[in-house]
Amino acid sequence: MTRHLRIATRRSPLALWQAEHVAALLRAAHPHLDVSLVKIITQGDRIQDRPLSQVGGKGLFIKELEIAMLEGEAELAVHSMKDVPAALPAGFTLAAVLPRADARDAFLSRRYSGWSDLPIGARVGTSSLRRQSLLRAKRPDLNIFPLRGNVDTRLRKLDAGDFDAIILAAAGLTRLGLAERITEYLDITVSLPAIGQGIVGIECRDDPQMRALLAPLNDAPTRLCLDAERSVGARLEGGCTSPIAAYATLSGAVLSLRAFVGAPDGSASFEVQQEGSTDDPVGLGTAVAERLLSAGADQLLAALAASTA
Repeated sequence: MTRHLRIATRRSPLALWQAEHVAALLRAAHPHLDVSLVKIITQGDRIQDRPLSQVGGKGLFIKELEIAMLEGEAELAVHSMKDVPAALPAGFTLAAVLPRADARDAFLSRRYSGWSDLPIGARVGTSSLRRQSLLRAKRPDLNIFPLRGNVDTRLRKLDAGDFDAIILAAAGLTRLGLAERITEYLDITVSLPAIGQGIVGIECRDDPQMRALLAPLNDAPTRLCLDAERSVGARLEGGCTSPIAAYATLSGAVLSLRAFVGAPDGSASFEVQQEGSTDDPVGLGTAVAERLLSAGADQLLAALAASTA
């Protein structure tokens, strides 16, 4: 008996690629499934003239997709996990995550061969407060400007000479067949990845049958790393208004987690690295977050929250 599944997705080329990829995996795992896409323009896609930190944060990219599931227009949604808030609404679950792609940030420039070659005062474009904080801490001489829009829009602005360089996620460029545009892959010591960067996640209503249907797509090692990273964000209560980074790697039964909190202007930052067991990835993330807070990140985050209230 054929069952029809509908995937809610944003309409950007990258979001559509990810949704089509999940649809193909579902058809392969369950040949009886008929899978289609429900394409939605989210509030985050509509607002392009202001930084996300000023208009509500990363949840703007998924709220309408969750509404589509609530109203019976779709059974699941596909997300870039770096766009997903630390807490999902009641009644929803992250049923599966795909194997992680390259989590690094990518440096793109038509004028300079690498990050270290940028001259004093160079114009750098990025939409991320995390990237702004990390890069300004290392290069306070740079002029960093907000850069919104889909990948093609950002590349056009670079090609038009609006910026000397831009910073994008390597995974998105690779998925779109644009890896040749990458000038340099930034080491995590230069730009620590966002929570969930490079990971595609599948969200659905918290239904046992749907969870079972999606289970074959779940990559357990990636989920362990993601759970550790997201627990950092959950404890710090961070969104797009807070420059927070967390990146976990797995070696055997050992998880290594590195996390960062910084001021948007790069004037202050806190970074912690810690190892833990795969038995408790959430506990590891919480412990790392507590160390950040104890080191002074609590005051920084409170000041940032007050300034954006």
